[in-house]
Amino acid sequence: MKKILIVEDELALLYALASQFSKKQFTVFEAVDGEEGLKKAIDEQPDLILLDLLMPKKDGMSMLKDLRKHPWGKNAKVIILTNLSDAEKVDEALKNGTYDYLVKTDWNITQVIEKVKASLGMK
Repeated sequence: MKKILIVEDELALLYALASQFSKKQFTVFEAVDGEEGLKKAIDEQPDLILLDLLMPKKDGMSMLKDLRKHPWGKNAKVIILTNLSDAEKVDEALKNGTYDYLVKTDWNITQVIEKVKASLGMK
């Protein structure tokens, strides 16, 4: 089973994503802020991290930068899933090695799951 870490502070979305990924045979780890997300990422070493940018304690971009400093995290697959469609944020995320940058309003959960599966080479 592939492992995914969902780092999202909007609980309704976090639970909806976690539920759908579980149904698709993923092992799901959850975090509600960047501090918890960074710790779980390093501890669990998921196959992919789905990361929100606007969160309490440590925002997603800070978590991503800290993740890239860790030996395992240098090459961790990350997809940004956020409400921010700011071109600067997109550029910054891509420079920090994200696989993709998805704006929540442009994607439904099924499409997000398909994007994750494609990034992991799954059918």
